[in-house]
Amino acid sequence: MSSLPLPSPEAQQHSRQLCELIHHDIALQDGWIPFSRFMELALYAPGLGYYSAGASKFGAAGDFITAPELSPLFGRTMARQLADIIALSSPHILELGAGSGKLALDILGELERLEQLPASYSILEVSADLRERQQALLHKHLPHLFERVQWLDVLPAQISGAVIANEVLDALPVHLVRWSDTRIFERGVASKGSNFIWEERLPENPALLELTRQINVPDDYLSEISLTARGLVSSLCERLSNGALMFIDYGFGAREYYHPQRSTGTLMCHYRHQAHDDPFFLPGLQDITAHVDFTAVAESAIDHGAHLLGYTTQAHFLINGGITELIKDISPDNLAAYIPLSAQIQKLTSPAEMGELFKVIALGKGIDAPLRNFLSGDKSRML
Repeated sequence: MSSLPLPSPEAQQHSRQLCELIHHDIALQDGWIPFSRFMELALYAPGLGYYSAGASKFGAAGDFITAPELSPLFGRTMARQLADIIALSSPHILELGAGSGKLALDILGELERLEQLPASYSILEVSADLRERQQALLHKHLPHLFERVQWLDVLPAQISGAVIANEVLDALPVHLVRWSDTRIFERGVASKGSNFIWEERLPENPALLELTRQINVPDDYLSEISLTARGLVSSLCERLSNGALMFIDYGFGAREYYHPQRSTGTLMCHYRHQAHDDPFFLPGLQDITAHVDFTAVAESAIDHGAHLLGYTTQAHFLINGGITELIKDISPDNLAAYIPLSAQIQKLTSPAEMGELFKVIALGKGIDAPLRNFLSGDKSRML
């Protein structure tokens, strides 16, 4: 990892503190923890985990750029689909893991322009630091709408309206599983001095073991299974009485996710806009992600009473939603305004950028009408 930039001495000390916490947890668990537990601590340990500490994560100063950070057109297009959903259900929006707050800002701004503001906009945010940043951003730019926004610590007991989660599922802890010689092993983490090392054991989690037996892959195959993502989708659908859930993330249907050629899995780390595959590098200072198995998402929703409303690429979702219409009022002769927005649309929709890798899935209850952003480019057959 010598090619990656070194953090400041303060940041390195922060990482060392988190490493000590993880080593202590390993010692308490008989010298081994599943990778899902390592990922949970690395990302969410209070005050120390990547998403719980104060360093910038999003945008040019962080480690990666999300679609809302890239362009306000993403949130504005999303707002139009949300307006349809709340009109068909109830005037409430719940966002999971709102990041910097930029998506909420753009959605609320566009809904105000459309005169279709929700009665409430709730944000479930587990990071106290990110919550403060979201509050500061919304209070600065939309002070007159600030009272409509509320922050939650846990999922509400009942949900109606629209639920959105942009790049949330990929950051949920995953189990690492290896299929070898007709046997199944769970890859976990052990301590060796001050370092972390990989160590495999037979799976003991009944739910994990049942799922691994249902997956048909070649010999010597390593991949991820996210019980946490399944649990989140199930919990949302149990609580949803009327409305729709939308998840935007990078991933595939199960057949592509567990394709024979994807034999080393999808686990990836992001640090200072560089991607690599070592989750033990500076824990607490880098993001750790895995692609989303959208088939598992759909199955979890259907098992809990929801139905599939649409599954497509981000490109189709945004184009169907009218993203190109949003710059028609700007003259191409106004180069200073037109060129940046045109470039943003290109990055959001191009197959070589975010357009094909990122998918959008909608799941709902009590909504039968087709959703505008899924009218063409349906990829449900890929689930």
